[in-house]
This record gives sequence, structure tokens and C-alpha cells, in this order.
Amino acid sequence: MPPESEYPLQSLTAARVVVVAGKGGVGKTTVTAVIARAASDAGQRVLVVELDGKPTLADLLRDAPDVTVMPISAPDALDEYLRDHGFARIAKRLNRTGVIDMVGTAAPGIDDVVVLGKIKQLERSGDWDLVVVDGPAAGHAITFLTSAAGLADAVRAGPVRAQADDVLELLHDGDRCQVVLVALPETTPVNEVIETAFALEDLVGVQLGPLVVNGVDTEAPLPDPEEESAVLADVPDDEALTLAEAAAFRRSRREMERQELERLATELPLPQIRLTARPVAGLTADDIGAMASELTGEVS
Repeated sequence: MPPESEYPLQSLTAARVVVVAGKGGVGKTTVTAVIARAASDAGQRVLVVELDGKPTLADLLRDAPDVTVMPISAPDALDEYLRDHGFARIAKRLNRTGVIDMVGTAAPGIDDVVVLGKIKQLERSGDWDLVVVDGPAAGHAITFLTSAAGLADAVRAGPVRAQADDVLELLHDGDRCQVVLVALPETTPVNEVIETAFALEDLVGVQLGPLVVNGVDTEAPLPDPEEESAVLADVPDDEALTLAEAAAFRRSRREMERQELERLATELPLPQIRLTARPVAGLTADDIGAMASELTGEVS
């Protein structure tokens, strides 16, 4: 059974580029923010790359000391790529006519490759110690990361082939890039993260970092049924019933989490990093700071 990571922040930031991926709803963007905040608090210069265009991360990281948040879209990355390779007039025409938004459909994989190429360029710049990418949801993450191999097979020469080769070099170098998968301790997310992990290893050959299990109930142990009965004996019946039902639900939830964490450890031999569940409707920058402290060992 793989252990929980002894040095969570060091293992999460072992490569210069960290692509965070996971099924929608598991807290992928939250984990991206937590990694960036923890690395920043530890003195690293951090770049966070947003791929979905949602301005969530800038707000969550507003208190981080040395973090830059940069949104990257496929059309913008393609426009920059064309201009950098001497096709400024073509880029201008494509933008003017709106055709640039359709290039990814006409040439499958090119939009993902130019985005990955931009990430590679940022990594090579030396301006940041760590680049954290809020990657696509788990299903698209496989397509996103296999795009370079597909283009390399289809294109024999030229700047597109060179870009694909550069991206493959990045993805296959464990010192430069790793993928951090995120799951919840629930059946469906665990099933999906196991499937995604093996697909990434088989199809991409990318280094997998530790697995982050988000939303784990790690609060104080619940009383056993006898202790619970003794405590509830002096509580009015209606309140006692409500409290007993809540305790039973939480006990059941914890047992389900325990089983899924054990299954995950058995079927996916990666170190686990478990983040404590936070019973709030929307996380704030303060919540991200508190969660980041879990990675640096500053939690009491």
C-alpha cells in the first residue's frame, strides 16, 4: 500500500511544470491554488496557468506573495505562435475573419499543442521556479496531453513538427513536468482517477506525481455508540434524534471514505496527499492559505 507522502510540498513540486487534472467537481482548481500558494509561501516564484478562462484563481491567490496568474487560450496561443514564426500577416487575417477560432477543428490537436508549446516556452524562460497548470478535466486531460504525439505522427517536418517534438520532450522529462491527479474519496471519482492514471502512463508516458485526495474528513474521531447514547441521554428527544442521525450519517461517510482510500491505495501505487474537507459553500483566499499550510507541515 503506498504511503501518504512524507514531504507533500516537495513531492508536488518535484518538476518545474505541474499539470493538475481530475474529474469535474473534485476540486482541481482548488488544488492548483493550494499548490501555488504553498510553493509561494515557501519562497518560490510561481506562475499559475488558467486554461478555462474562468478568473477564479486570481481571487483565490490574491494573498500569495509571489504568484502570477496567466490565462492562456488556444486562439491566443496560436496567434502568438504564428507571429513568432513569421506569419504575422496570416495571424492578422485569421483574427480579423474569426477563422483562428476554427483552426483547432480543422487540424485536430494543433490547439492543444500550441498551448502546451506556450507552457514549454514559459518553463524555459527562467522567470519562474514553478509553473502550475490548472489542466483540463480528466477525460480531456488525456486528449490534451496526447496531442503532441498525434501531431508528431501526422506531420513529418516543419515548425509544427518541431513544436510537437519540443512538447514531447517536456512531457517525457520527469524533472521538467509531472501530472498531479485529484480525486475525492468517493466511488466514481476513484474509479475515474485510476483509469486516467493508467491511460496517462500508457498513452503519454508522463511522470505522475503524488495523488491528491481532496475533501477527506479528518476531524476528531466520533464517539462510539455507547458514549453517544450517554451524551444524548440528557438532550431533549427531538434534538437527540437529529444529533443521532447526523452522527450516523457521518460515521457512514467516514467508513465509505476509508474503504475508497484503501481501494485507491491498492489499485493505484502512488503516494497520497490528503486535504481536509472544508464545510463551506465557497472557498476564499484564507481557506487556500490554510489548506496550503497542510502541505508545508505548519498545521498543528
